[in-house]
Amino acid sequence: MEAQRVKIVDGGKLVIPALMRRQLGIGTGDTVLVDVDNGELRVRSVKRAIERARAILRKHIPEGESLADELIADRRREAERE
Repeated sequence: MEAQRVKIVDGGKLVIPALMRRQLGIGTGDTVLVDVDNGELRVRSVKRAIERARAILRKHIPEGESLADELIADRRREAERE
């Protein structure tokens, strides 16, 4: 999608065009993540941020392994040593 011009309104609010909101999968009342990346404002849905984090983790975790199961097993071993 092409860049669009939007205005900052009272209170520093930025109005995101409806088509962009639909593409991002966000609606009224949703929480989004906002950050500055190389001098540019980046807006992401929380869902998209979680998907991205999971994709990054998948690169480092073999298929079929569960980090949660691994953590629970570690905690149990620690508890047994106490």
